[in-house]
Amino acid sequence: MRRREFESLWGHHFWRNRMKENPVKELHDVIHEDVKEQYKESTMSKAGRLAMELNAERGRLRKEMEELQGQVDMFSPSTPTGTVDSYVKWIATTLAVCGVFLQSSGFITEGKFAYAVSSIAWVYVGQCWNDKAIMIGSAITGTSVCMNLSTILS
Repeated sequence: MRRREFESLWGHHFWRNRMKENPVKELHDVIHEDVKEQYKESTMSKAGRLAMELNAERGRLRKEMEELQGQVDMFSPSTPTGTVDSYVKWIATTLAVCGVFLQSSGFITEGKFAYAVSSIAWVYVGQCWNDKAIMIGSAITGTSVCMNLSTILS
């Protein structure tokens, strides 16, 4: 592993502070025990064995990072395009804007109804995207509008 790759992997600060006294010994301490065990009985030179261990460690760390990135990607909310929920998203946005403008124009009941339908649609979109903030925000504002709408209609 070249020094630049090692620095980018572990950080310049780590490299500068840890490698002052005995770089070979310090590098050997950083290497995972499984990798050390793999090359323990090797007949190559100490430098060659260290190079092989570092290369194996780099591969192990790369694999570990890919697994972690996969976990992050799996739990990250996403906003897809071309799916039913993406169309519902735009319909809900249009209904919300229309609802606000209708209420501002004096069409209170129609505006509240449009906004209530928009809130229901946004809760659906939030559920599809696994985005709790969208679901909670839409459910609260939708409930408030529906409560006000029920007092108007009764």
